[in-house]
Amino acid sequence: MKVVVGMSGGVDSSVAAYLLQKEGYEVIGLFMRNWDATINNDIMGNPTLNNNICPQEEDYNDALEVCNKLGIPLHRIDFVKEYWDYVFKYFLDELEKGRTPNPDIMCNKYIKFDLFIKEAKRLGADYIATGHYARYDGKYLLRGIDDNKDQTYFLSQVTKDQLKNVLFPVGNLNKSEVRKIAKELELSTAAKKDSTGICFIGERNFKQFLKNYLPNQKGDIINIDTNEKLGEHIGLMYYTIGQRRGLDIGGTNDKLFVVGKDLKKNILYVSLGEDNEYLLSDSCVVEQINFNCDERPTKCTAKFRYRQKDNDVELEYLDDGNILVKYNNVKAVTPGQACVFYVEDKCIGGGIIKEVRKNNKKLWYLL
Repeated sequence: MKVVVGMSGGVDSSVAAYLLQKEGYEVIGLFMRNWDATINNDIMGNPTLNNNICPQEEDYNDALEVCNKLGIPLHRIDFVKEYWDYVFKYFLDELEKGRTPNPDIMCNKYIKFDLFIKEAKRLGADYIATGHYARYDGKYLLRGIDDNKDQTYFLSQVTKDQLKNVLFPVGNLNKSEVRKIAKELELSTAAKKDSTGICFIGERNFKQFLKNYLPNQKGDIINIDTNEKLGEHIGLMYYTIGQRRGLDIGGTNDKLFVVGKDLKKNILYVSLGEDNEYLLSDSCVVEQINFNCDERPTKCTAKFRYRQKDNDVELEYLDDGNILVKYNNVKAVTPGQACVFYVEDKCIGGGIIKEVRKNNKKLWYLL
């Protein structure tokens, strides 16, 4: 059987390809180029290059070296325009609305598990595979064995049809085991640092990077409890609900947290203490719902952000297709982030947080 592996140039996809080869599959590598660093310059107008090579080309070279080592072919395809249209533009639009988007989730939905699958089928694939830390048993998307690396949160918008014939070879392994396999095989990616930052764009100085695409307007930082001006923010898009670091408020040692944004007046509101009343809510409305299986529970658990512990929730299915998610005092549930549903180890889907409520009233996080 032929399987096309998404080769990112990282250690996870490298080991995924090896494991499939070991199982007897005919393995083909496919590298996606989704961001053009030579066009999308840094804030100084210079291409973002490392040693005169853009990061995407470095990743391709790493993927090619691994494929040559394993003796498998590597194809390459550009989705630069599609990534801009479906992922990056969504990211910018959400930031302009004052929300906190997660572009990695949309990248999986529109690029890795849509356009990639179509290209893999063109190459004759019976299966596709990725280096995600997740599992799929043919019916359910399951958490990866490594709790610290589980990536089902980012796969919550992948549909039931998209999951058909998908393999997650490293989902049954811990990250340390993956590194060990790569080291024993002497793969060039064995010690390569995990990619971080925005999907396919990578680590950036976030503030400088966004200046290329969105104008930032400075405004007041106001203590909502005293109505006192504490300082000046550099643009509302750079802050998220519950944020403490990066507030740039001098002359105080108080633990101040972002509790709201007034988009019309360009005001960032803060308050003292991480457990203050402004950050706690008991329900939220979730839109853009996707279920990847037939289960429609009324009680389950949910994550409102990656690496958050599971929260017990009740689901009320609304007539407009959205879901009212009820819970007990969770901190900093944020519009724009994903709410992902779980039944034990099964990730059954999720949606995007539209609004946050407390005592049946919409919280004023965004005005």
